[in-house]
Amino acid sequence: MRIIPAIDIIDGKCVRLTKGDYSTKKVYNENPLEVAKEFEAQGIQYLHLVDLDGAKAKHIVNHKVLHEIASKTSLQVDFGGGLKSDEDLAIAFDNGAAQITGGSIAAKEPKVFLRWLDKYSAAKIILGADCLNRRIATQGWTKDSGLDVMDFITQYVERGIRQVICTDISKDGMLQGPSLELYEEILAINHIKLIASGGVSSMDDLRRLKEIGCEGAIVGKAIYEGNISLEELAAFNGELSKN
Repeated sequence: MRIIPAIDIIDGKCVRLTKGDYSTKKVYNENPLEVAKEFEAQGIQYLHLVDLDGAKAKHIVNHKVLHEIASKTSLQVDFGGGLKSDEDLAIAFDNGAAQITGGSIAAKEPKVFLRWLDKYSAAKIILGADCLNRRIATQGWTKDSGLDVMDFITQYVERGIRQVICTDISKDGMLQGPSLELYEEILAINHIKLIASGGVSSMDDLRRLKEIGCEGAIVGKAIYEGNISLEELAAFNGELSKN
């Protein structure tokens, strides 16, 4: 299982929200590159970078932060937030994204998202399936699309998507554990590589996600609040590489 720390960006700063609520913003570092370099120094290879300004503005905003991290570290960055057009996607890849995550666009404009999948391949395009009460949320989690999370994921896996990031919004930033039951249900879908996101509060949570078969796990607030140390993540990564 891949360990993927998260950096969420507002005004160029590293922040975290609770349940996606912008009014709960807490700034953890004014310089996201410093944070990324700390991850890299502990042997972390992957980063989930979210442009929260972009998610609100409906177009990419913090591409300069992406460029700085991608050009000054060896981290493989998956980038999401506000990617709504071919131009947004080109900007993300031109600024160093190894992959992009599309959520709102996949819910609202499936033809555009499928065109991206055809053009860039399933290795580059990740489906973002962020849900509240099993319904897909869009526009920085501010809108209910009415789409069932299982139906949403299944239809895209049938069209060639392989990697899916699923966040249960009710768990995000709460440090109360991930949605294991939901993830087990999703993992029953053939050919899926599930990246769990939201609620990870301890190393035990990560071990459970590995046990049920998640391909990756995104860790955010648990790092910033000190529940999980980077040294613990590095040791866990070492365990994973031996298995």
